[in-house]
Amino acid sequence: MNTDRFRTYALYFAWIVSLIATLGSLYFSEIKGFIPCNLCWFQRICMYPQSIILGIAAYHNDLRVKRYILPLSMIGAAISLFHYLEQKLPFLSEVAKVCVSGVPCTTAYINWLGFITIPFLALLAFGLIIFFMLIAKTSDENA
Repeated sequence: MNTDRFRTYALYFAWIVSLIATLGSLYFSEIKGFIPCNLCWFQRICMYPQSIILGIAAYHNDLRVKRYILPLSMIGAAISLFHYLEQKLPFLSEVAKVCVSGVPCTTAYINWLGFITIPFLALLAFGLIIFFMLIAKTSDENA
């Protein structure tokens, strides 16, 4: 697949990433029974609307959606990064007390290969969406 064609379908790829992230999140909580912490909820608040917004935008091939998706993804990525660092560097939970009730934010339900946790997966998804939105070919570019 050449670069130009890849850029043409970047909006669809972003939608697929957001859909997989949303369904994966629901799988972990509703099927596996993992209770989300406070930071997980904030990440969900940033991701869930994207699966709907990007789906509609992909259907209409509307790249103006970048102005809404990029800030939402950047905020979500920042929360995911902080959450991941809090899991891997436990002293951060003492500095910033985000999860004061319920499930501690340091709880790592999964730890694949020693570094892949749920916040890492969310960070990866937000990062991919940002990447796809930045490379998406706009209608004013030459075809």
